[in-house]
Amino acid sequence: MKSLYMVSLGCPKNLVDSEVMLADLEQAGYTVVDESTNASVILVNTCGFIRPAVEEAIDTILELAAGKEENPEQLLVVTGCMVQRYGGELAVELPEVDLFVGLDDFPRIGELIDRLGSDTRIVSRPGLATYLMDHRVPRRLATPSFRSYLKITEGCDNRCAYCMIPSIRGRLRSRTVADLTAEAVLLERSGVRELSLIAQDLTAYGRDLPEPAALTDLLHALLEKTAIPWLRLLYLYPASVTDELLLLMAAQPRLLPYLDIPFQHVSDRMLAAMNRHYRRATLDDLIRRIRSQVPTCAIRTTMLIGFPGETEEDVAALIDALRTWQLDHVGVFQYQDEEGSAAALLPDKVADEEKELRHQRVMMAQAAISEHRQKWYVGRLEPVLIEGVSGESDLLLEGRTRFQAPEIDGCVYITSGQVSPGDIVMARITEAHTYDLVGEVVDGQAEG
Repeated sequence: MKSLYMVSLGCPKNLVDSEVMLADLEQAGYTVVDESTNASVILVNTCGFIRPAVEEAIDTILELAAGKEENPEQLLVVTGCMVQRYGGELAVELPEVDLFVGLDDFPRIGELIDRLGSDTRIVSRPGLATYLMDHRVPRRLATPSFRSYLKITEGCDNRCAYCMIPSIRGRLRSRTVADLTAEAVLLERSGVRELSLIAQDLTAYGRDLPEPAALTDLLHALLEKTAIPWLRLLYLYPASVTDELLLLMAAQPRLLPYLDIPFQHVSDRMLAAMNRHYRRATLDDLIRRIRSQVPTCAIRTTMLIGFPGETEEDVAALIDALRTWQLDHVGVFQYQDEEGSAAALLPDKVADEEKELRHQRVMMAQAAISEHRQKWYVGRLEPVLIEGVSGESDLLLEGRTRFQAPEIDGCVYITSGQVSPGDIVMARITEAHTYDLVGEVVDGQAEG
């Protein structure tokens, strides 16, 4: 029996690749199983972006490989960014793995497994990845059926000093507006009600196309060709968020008032060292423009703590900026040297113990801000997309407002109301916690 157990690590962009592989393997006759011990093939799609992600991938692979002792016929296959980044080194370090597949060949994973032999243990083309999917490539959604991701580009040209993505995923490659619209139509027909647009940088969309396009061109087409009620934008570069985009969001309620814009730092000196092409004044102006043109917009960002050369003054400036800006969601990460990155060669490293202390300080400051921001919702009626029974208690349902992205932000615990997963209903928010909300469905009111 052809049976498959799959683990997808890393970001939503990686998850889309996993969905492509799931569809290809199902077409090849594989059935997905819930336990690795019941699978004839175990597939791990890895992230290779940062050291902790690589460590997580290796730990996962070794844990799953241990089961092969009782089932020697079982195949262990590893794909994704880690394979593209490290290539043949992995074959030496991980003899337990039967097949490694890089980023240009994963769409034909079924064929590669069927042809598996001693001379084809590694299928990874050297150099930068070049693959770009289109709407004709089948996907088997790994998300709930009512929400999905739309990957609009591959690669990146920004060349941030700490980032290995251009060296792994390659140069910016945009899909056409027509192709993306066709995929969105297919996803809508399958029942998708929330579509999150993803890329390494959404604002770079279209710059590389023979007939240049912009993110707003794509959004106009999606609004015209689909009726998907929630369209969400994830990962925008701060210096490239235009007034045209903000005005379109303000005019179109289906474009959710939510922007994920990684800032990484606020210190001009740190931003220059990171090779980020903006400064603190740009960020101040961006937040002013967002709040002016889309007043209810939730802003999510990420900050990178402990970058080489960072001082106490830089951290104090970051915390002061967060208190001034009052952002809704902030992810804080500790810098790690990445072999091959420009930042790894920089002097004045920050000690791990100091990075941890700074991380805690920033997190504590943002927790107080988040708790204050959350109170704004209490007593309000808000559309909520119902996800299903809560992981916290079978007595609660769980959903998300327009201001909460899947997997990365908090949620709304629903205490009363008859609803089903995928419903978008009106809920009255009754309580606010640091990251989550509590609400009750208002009978007879729904959105979309």
